[in-house]
Amino acid sequence: MPQNEYIERHRKLHGKRLDHEERTRKKAAREGHKQSENAQNLRGLRAKLYAKQRHSQKIQMRKAIKQHEERNVKGAPAENEPSNPIPSYLLDRANPTSAKALSSQIKSKRAEKAARFSVPIPKVKGISEEELFKVVKTGKKINKKGWKRVVTKPTFVGPDFTRRPVKYERFIRPMGLRYKKANVTHPTLNVTVQLPILGVKKNPSNPLYTQLGVLSKGTIIEVNVSDLGMVTASGKIAWGRYAQITNNPENDGCLNAVLLV
Repeated sequence: MPQNEYIERHRKLHGKRLDHEERTRKKAAREGHKQSENAQNLRGLRAKLYAKQRHSQKIQMRKAIKQHEERNVKGAPAENEPSNPIPSYLLDRANPTSAKALSSQIKSKRAEKAARFSVPIPKVKGISEEELFKVVKTGKKINKKGWKRVVTKPTFVGPDFTRRPVKYERFIRPMGLRYKKANVTHPTLNVTVQLPILGVKKNPSNPLYTQLGVLSKGTIIEVNVSDLGMVTASGKIAWGRYAQITNNPENDGCLNAVLLV
C-alpha cells in the first residue's frame, strides 16, 4: 500500500464509524447551503471563477432535465428534402421515432426486479432517534457529558461481537434486548419454524439502525434455513435467506418474520 493511504488502511483494519452513512448524508445535504453562502460572500476574482463554474453546472443540469423530458416524446425523424415527389396520401406515413420503447423496456425490467424483491410490508412508520436512543451521562460528578446512547429497542448482535472499552463505547446495546432467533413463517408451505438469525440486512428507518442491528417492524433480516432443506437453482442446500419482521418485538417479546421466497 502506498505511504499516504493511511485512511484506507485504517478502514480496512478497524472499519468505518457506526454513523458514517448518516454523516455522509448530512454533509451532502449541507452542500446546497455551502454553495449559497459562497455565492453571496465571495468577492473579486474568486467570485467570477465560482460564478463561471456554477453557470456550467446549471447548463449541464438543464440539459439533463431536457433530455429526461424528451424521453417520452414521439416525433418524425428529421429527413432531408426528398429527391422524388411523394403522393399526398403518403405524407402522413412518416415513421415516428419512439424514444418511449427504450424507456418502457427499462421500466419493465425495473418492475420485474421490484417484483422479485417485493416485501410483505412495503411501508412502515419511521423511528426517531429520540425514541430509539436514551442519553447516558458519564464522567465526573461536576462535568458529566451526555455523548453515550443506550438503544431502547431489540437488537441483534453477532456471536463474534466484542464490546469496545467503556471509555470509547458510544452506543450501548443491553443484553436483555438482544435476540438470536426468530419465528419465521414460510408463505407457501404455511409453516412456522424458529430459526437462528445470521444478520440484519436493512432497517428502513435509518442506515445507522442497520449497523447497530436494530430489530423493528419492517426490518429485513437474514436467517439460517439449512434445517428446512431448501435448495438453490443449482441444487445446493440454501444456507441463508432473507425475511421481513412483521411484528413489534419490543411489545410482543418475540420476533415474528415472513420468509421472502
